[in-house]
Amino acid sequence: MPILPVHIAGSPWSPRGYQNLGTGKNNACKIVGAPVQDGAGRMGCEMGPSALRTAGLSDVLSGLGHAVEDMGAVQAIPARCISHGNLALKALPEVSAWTSAIAAAAYAASEDAMPIFLGGDHSISAGTLSGLARRAAEAGRPLFVLWLDAHPDFHTLDTTASGNLHGVPLAYASGQPGFGGYFPDLPAVVDPTRICTMGLRSVDPAERSALNQAGVTVHDMRAIDEHGIAPLLRAFLARVSAEDGLLHVSLDVDFLDPSIAPAVGTTVPGGATFREAHLVIEMLSDSGLVSSLDLVELNPFLDERGRTATLMVDLTASLMGRRIMDRPTRSHSGSF
Repeated sequence: MPILPVHIAGSPWSPRGYQNLGTGKNNACKIVGAPVQDGAGRMGCEMGPSALRTAGLSDVLSGLGHAVEDMGAVQAIPARCISHGNLALKALPEVSAWTSAIAAAAYAASEDAMPIFLGGDHSISAGTLSGLARRAAEAGRPLFVLWLDAHPDFHTLDTTASGNLHGVPLAYASGQPGFGGYFPDLPAVVDPTRICTMGLRSVDPAERSALNQAGVTVHDMRAIDEHGIAPLLRAFLARVSAEDGLLHVSLDVDFLDPSIAPAVGTTVPGGATFREAHLVIEMLSDSGLVSSLDLVELNPFLDERGRTATLMVDLTASLMGRRIMDRPTRSHSGSF
């Protein structure tokens, strides 16, 4: 299987041209493996890309009419020596190297297709968001992020107590302080006011304060219980459409309740139900706004006969056009 080139120069990305979905060009998808487990608290996430492939991701997408190209696995450059005052940090040189390599891969893959990134732990999003933000800036369009996760991953290198660097990617990509000299310099920053976190139910005090100060939209599980998931998502999608934005979706396995998705090392009870998850994905598909996707934190070692990998593939299929019943296409000009 080929390894994705580190850099490919090309024309600005134009997701609005994607047939029916608005998520790429000519129904083209590129699958990019990012077998990273250095950012997680336990081993196993490096097998995530293989499990998603084994669950039939490429065949499912091809069956829906998409031209699928599997770009193989990103390879990180050798880690340089990095030291930091926070002695709890784990695998800082390795995660920094992965971030640089994945950012280059994300920028290259997004040139002429919708990239789907297979993690690996959630630290891969430090790289995917960096590369996609660069591509969006060159295209002159804002990048929005929908973060489907039990955790906001909004720690900095100074505030994380666990030292697990899958807890920092959203803070890094949105330009929060303290990453300079440790992580790669950002070619473009994701505006934190264009980030929507959904499904949160495990937030540390330092993250809570930082999220409020940065202006990130936060919909925890209580908000979902009180208001329903559809109105909250609909309002965010309306903003993306109004600004002609690109939309990156980062789907962590632990967004889902562990009763339906056990293959994750950070289980938090009370997550999205099967129907809530599918509703989110179906609304995203109907919107035609999604331009890139992360599938992260799948640890096959913790799965039950592949049920979580299969569910993640099913959700991706729904995003990419699988339908139970045809419904009227909603307008990009206003409501969803």
